[in-house]
Amino acid sequence: MAVDYDMVVIGGGSAGLVAASAGAQLNAKVALIEKEPRLGGDCLHYGCVPSKSLIHAGRVAHDVKRAATYGIDVTLHDIRIQAALGHVHRVIDTIQVHDSTERFESLGVEVIYGDGQFVDGSTFAVNGRTLKARTFLIATGGRPELPPIQGLREAGYLTNVNVFSIDTRPASLAVIGAGPIGCELGQAFARLGSEVTILASRDQIMPKEEAEAAQVVQQALAEEGIRILTRTRAQSVTMRDGKKAIATTDGIEVVVDEILVAAGRVPNVESLNLQAAGVTVGKEGITVNGKLQTTNPRIYAAGDVIGGYQFTHVAGYEAAVVLQNALFFPTKSADYRVIPWATFTDPELARVGLTEEQARKRYGDDIRVLRHDFDHVDRALAEGAGIGFAKFITRSNGEILGAHIVGPAAGELIHEVVLAMSYKLKIGALSGIIHVYPTLAEINSKTALQFKKQSYAANQRLQNLLRGFFNLRRSWGR
Repeated sequence: MAVDYDMVVIGGGSAGLVAASAGAQLNAKVALIEKEPRLGGDCLHYGCVPSKSLIHAGRVAHDVKRAATYGIDVTLHDIRIQAALGHVHRVIDTIQVHDSTERFESLGVEVIYGDGQFVDGSTFAVNGRTLKARTFLIATGGRPELPPIQGLREAGYLTNVNVFSIDTRPASLAVIGAGPIGCELGQAFARLGSEVTILASRDQIMPKEEAEAAQVVQQALAEEGIRILTRTRAQSVTMRDGKKAIATTDGIEVVVDEILVAAGRVPNVESLNLQAAGVTVGKEGITVNGKLQTTNPRIYAAGDVIGGYQFTHVAGYEAAVVLQNALFFPTKSADYRVIPWATFTDPELARVGLTEEQARKRYGDDIRVLRHDFDHVDRALAEGAGIGFAKFITRSNGEILGAHIVGPAAGELIHEVVLAMSYKLKIGALSGIIHVYPTLAEINSKTALQFKKQSYAANQRLQNLLRGFFNLRRSWGR
């Protein structure tokens, strides 16, 4: 059967853009369908880019407040939220140029704006057209999940979709959810002048992270005046004198001007008529195999719509896997062995691989835990940032199982470990290379060096041998 396209990509976010641009540059005939009036997806307009831009504005305000610590006498007179959000939108507009319709069309991609659906397993309908393709990629992403809280819809709420378009800064803000989005935005708004309360359903913030690393961030947020209620869920919301009163499971009432919901995400699949295409949807999203094929082998899915690791960099990686399988031969499987991520609070928290608990469950006593604190890294002390630590988990043979860094620039520092794990280098590779002094990156070599120190401390025979060797040399007088 003749087809119109080699691949039709549905969704113009991170995964869709990578697949469409690369496919077209390989001379495949590619159509890209996006229901919103612009490309870029959640990451550019509602996620990574705007949140990190707002975080930067908050960090500037925080640095001004702390300037006296360094002998600089300044006064923070005012924080204008509209100006701060203006910075956010300027950054979006700058990056949007790279994700523009014109750029993708210049690469050979046919860009179609519209909300379509599958007609059958090889046909997608949009704007009155039917597109037939050899393969499809569903990359429609996800959206904020709305928890079942009585009265929340009626009272009104913010999510990452609309929070960057507010007109005024809320004097008080409750954040429902203590994952990365809730903690990042909660701290940013606190630094920009809002009184912030975070409702965490678990006994710590960011429960997927190493507990002691998350605790460092939690303590830092608390020291900045952010109220954190752990093991607490919102049950209902009512309006009272123009404010929103949240009744919680532990009997505490939180009264605020605005509520930010950051309690998970759900996949965007409802309008696609996936049943007609023979595509199955599971609890987390579209069901895929290791090659990212759906239950219809000619239809692939990638990014947030399949659940799993919901990060922009993972979506881009998955798109590359799909590209090889969909346009050539379906022989490549996604490898999630080394997936790094970071939460851009201050201090930052970054991770790759297993936690200590996961490593102990898998390898028992055959693990080593290496740790070094930032208050023993000279550059961190020079910058007044001696908070946090690096923690590496290895096997006794030096194989790196995981790494957790909480502290300044953790999201940058983690990549040295990512490289080592990706190429299956032993922990000695990190302690054996020369690091520039003074840099924050020294924490990687200093942490890795703990492996040699632990090995030496546990080897009594070697210690005795060396003790005898040096005693003998001293007795010779040379």
